[in-house]
Amino acid sequence: MGQIALEGMEFFAYHGHFDEEQKIGNKYSIDVLIETDLSRPASSDNLKDTIDYGDVYQMVRMVMSKKHRLLEHVGHEIIDAIRFKFNSIKKVTVEVSKFNPPIGGVCHRAKVKLEESF
Repeated sequence: MGQIALEGMEFFAYHGHFDEEQKIGNKYSIDVLIETDLSRPASSDNLKDTIDYGDVYQMVRMVMSKKHRLLEHVGHEIIDAIRFKFNSIKKVTVEVSKFNPPIGGVCHRAKVKLEESF
C-alpha cells in the first residue's frame, strides 16, 4: 500500500449556504489523500500503472467550478469523481477549507474532512 497526495490546491469558488457567498465567492483550499497499491508503478516506472495526480487535480477543479451550498457536499463530489475514475483505490480522504468564513468573528478558515474506504 502507498499514498498519493495533493495538498494545498487553491481555488476561488462560489460555495456557501448564504446567497451572498454564492455571488461574491471566496478562496478555498483542497487536500486529497489517496491510498492505493503502488507496488506496480514503483517497479514499472510507468505513469499508466499509477494514479495520475494531474487527472486528480482536474477532477477537483471541475467540482470546484460548480456552486455548492455545503463544504461537505464539495468533498463528497470530489470523492465520487475520484472513485469513478480510478478503481484501484482503497481509501480517499478529502479536506475542504474555506478561508475567512462568514461567522461573525475572526476565523482563518473553516474545514471539513471526509474519508471513504472502498
